[in-house]
Amino acid sequence: MPNRRLIIGTTNAAKGRELAELLAPYHFQVLTLKDVANPIDVVEDGDTFAANARKKASTQAQHLKSWVLADDSGLEVDALGGRPGVYSARFAGESATDEENNRKLLAEMGDLPLERRTARYVCHVALADPRGTIRAEAHDVCGGRIAFEPAGTNGFGYDPLFEVVEYHRTFGQLGPQVKAALSHRARAMRAIVPALLRLSRAEPW
Repeated sequence: MPNRRLIIGTTNAAKGRELAELLAPYHFQVLTLKDVANPIDVVEDGDTFAANARKKASTQAQHLKSWVLADDSGLEVDALGGRPGVYSARFAGESATDEENNRKLLAEMGDLPLERRTARYVCHVALADPRGTIRAEAHDVCGGRIAFEPAGTNGFGYDPLFEVVEYHRTFGQLGPQVKAALSHRARAMRAIVPALLRLSRAEPW
């Protein structure tokens, strides 16, 4: 089966690598926005993960005249009323680093007891065709809780603080293989793969 060109609508190298690895068994030629000429900067101004994912996929696909898969993901913390939510990447400011976002999260959580530190990672993925039409979507979550301090160096974002309760370890400690099985992004990707395969077989890519 020939490789089918699929652009991942992100400039985040870690996210692009994670999604490419999840798609590796399906023979797609996976590129990120860093691999193509003249991608556009899409303002993520939606009030839901779904709205942002659709906008990123549709806008880039129409501009690049290519199939684009985009996701919007983030962390929802129950004690913070669902924050940071769609603002996860910029929780501590527009140009915040992962470390700055993690520090802000720990500061806001304070000394809340473990039972009140419940949270979930959320991911919505959307696939757009070269006309910018959304052709498939998927949504999934991974439940956990916020640790009292960062642990582990794997992953990115809030992974050093996001503890998977069943393992008593953070995603930062568990590493890529466990994350590829359990994470919100992995689950959403597994859900959208059948549509990806069906569309790529039915239409020229």
